This record gives sequence, C-alpha cells and structure tokens, in this order.
Amino acid sequence: MHIAFLTPEYPHERVAHAAGIGTSIKNLVVALAQKKITVSVFVYGQQEDAVFAEDGITIHLIKNRKYKFMGWYWHRKHLQNYLNTQILTEKIDAFEAPDWTGITAFMRLKAPLVIRFHGSDTYFCHLEKRHQKAKNFWFEKLAVQKAKAFIAPTTYAGAVSKRLFGINNKVIQTIHYGLALDQFQNKNPEVFEHGLILYIGTIIRKKGVFELPEILKKVRIQHPEAQLVLIGGDSADIQTGSPSTWQLLEQQFDVADLKKVTYLNKIPYQHVQEYIKKAQLCVFPSFAETLGMVTIESMALQKPVVNTTIGWAQELITDGESGFLVHPQDHSVYANRIIALLKDTNLCLTMGKNARKRVEDVFDIEKIAQQNIVFYESITGKS
Repeated sequence: MHIAFLTPEYPHERVAHAAGIGTSIKNLVVALAQKKITVSVFVYGQQEDAVFAEDGITIHLIKNRKYKFMGWYWHRKHLQNYLNTQILTEKIDAFEAPDWTGITAFMRLKAPLVIRFHGSDTYFCHLEKRHQKAKNFWFEKLAVQKAKAFIAPTTYAGAVSKRLFGINNKVIQTIHYGLALDQFQNKNPEVFEHGLILYIGTIIRKKGVFELPEILKKVRIQHPEAQLVLIGGDSADIQTGSPSTWQLLEQQFDVADLKKVTYLNKIPYQHVQEYIKKAQLCVFPSFAETLGMVTIESMALQKPVVNTTIGWAQELITDGESGFLVHPQDHSVYANRIIALLKDTNLCLTMGKNARKRVEDVFDIEKIAQQNIVFYESITGKS
C-alpha cells in the first residue's frame, strides 16, 4: 500500500509549525514505514515548495500562496491539483486528512479520503461552549461529507464528532495515538525534584490554565515549597481579546504563589523530556482535547498525572491506578490529589509505574501502527 497524509504541521526543522497533530502523525508514519508501508506526507502552508525523503518517508512541502479573491477556495483547489498529480504518478492508494478547518472541503481527490478527527473547530467550539463561525462549520461539514471513512483517537472524540456532523451511515474507527516507547525511557524514576508540579501545553483557556492559580493556592497551604512550572507557547485569549493568555493568567496568582511559578514558554523538545523527568507530577486540567499527547508522554516517562474527568481522559487513565481524574473546576479535589502525591513518594512511584504499563498496553506505536494497517487494508482492498 501507499498511504498519504495531508497536514498543516509536522515535526521537522524545515516545517514552519508542529504541535500535537504533527507529532502523532510523525509517530505513525515512521512506524508504518518501518513495516514496509509506502508513506508520503504533504505539509501545506509552508514557506517553500520542496520534496525530500527522511526516515523512509517522502515529505512534500507545499508553499502557502496568496489569492486576491476567495483564497479559501483557490487554496484548496491548488492543493487538490497537486495531490491528484501525486496520486496518479506515485500510485497513492488512500489519502488521510485532518478535520481541522475542513481543508478537503472543495477537493475531488482521485483516491479514497479518510478523515481523522484530531479535533475540528466544530468539536472544540462545542466543548468550550463558544460560538462558531458559520463558514468554519460549513467547510468542516463539506469535508466530512466527502470522506469515505473516519478515524478518531478516542471513542469520545469520535462519538462527539459523529453527532455534531450528523454522520449516520458510516462507522468512526477508534485508533489511539501511539508513542515510540524506546524514545521515552526514564531509568531513574525515583530521582525527581520534590514539590515540582509540571504543566505542558499551550497557554490557552481551553486547556484549563485559569484553574491553576486556585489549585496552586490550595496546594501551597499544606505544601508551601510546591512550585509550578509551565511549558508551552502563549496564545491570544478568545474570551477577552487579550493578545497574551499568560499575561492574564499571571494576574490571577496570589503574589506569594506567583513567586513559585515559572513560565518557560516554548523550549526544545529534548528539554521538555528533561523537565518531565525532573517533575514529581504532571497536571493537565484541560476542558478540550481529543486525546492529549503530552499526557501519554508523561505517563510513558513514569510520571503520575492529574488529568481531567472529561470523556477522552477516561480512555487514557484508570482513575486512582495509572493517574488521577478530576474535573478542572473542582479545585479542592484537584488540589487534594496533588497533595496526596506530594506527600507520598511511594504513591508517586507506584502510580508512575502503572502509568508506564498502561502506555505499553494501549499506546505502543507498534500496536497502533498495525491497527492502522488493518484499517487501511479494509479501505483499499490491498495488503
């Protein structure tokens, strides 16, 4: 089989942007290539046109183009024409695209289209209970209607997307994101900085960052030495119009607590792993995810995690065993779970060990890649 992926992001030095979607795609395509599946990745919205091979994968960079009129349409048609040329010349058997912005809305591709529900604007607006532009929903709905099949990283994300887009006659296959576990090794889980609480993710309202000041205040009543480190890019705040969510968040901490807060912004990924290993525990009080890559990455590095109770998280963590699940707005309970871990090193180590086992059982990229291969065989009729 030859499977192709269309994406706005991919972890590579020549690519303008990479985040959770890009990481999940790279983990998968590298594993597929190792299993002798021919893979091409098409990254749009780039600063250059280029084609090169790496890790057994052909990567196409597609330069962003400006249009004077109806750019949203002509941009998609330009992509369509380029992709169709490659489908015919490279004999691509199926194309996968993300749901975000409905990038395939006006495309007629010459290969079966699969949409993976990484998280559409429709999905996130629903979870955040905020208004969505009609145009955005239209694009995403059109894209969904053109797809032959669907994948979602959690059953929860698939079920919500199915309801929002009115998908009645097709099954949404759940296939989790996966990790290359050899890249997530913590040989000394008993070595960590006591009291260090780590948050990793964009500084944005939907990820629950505005719950952290009240949670930290309650934690520090019993553990004054506790400190919070935040890693991730700043973003504008939709609700207030502020260009910086971090500036808003900074003002929410008590003066004394703020002295125990460190914001590192974005840092190189290898340093992120170092901070995960250094932390005593990780917190992800998010209101809106489809899965949450950094959660399973932290679990793979044997860190106890305090996550949210909302749908998708229940598929990642067994509450009280491989992590804790607490609603982000239940500040007292959230703080108490953190306090329980800060007080008990053995609990941290046991929960961290269980978290690693959970990732090995459910999110190992070797198993995930094979699930994807079986799915694509069913779509293409090839093996």
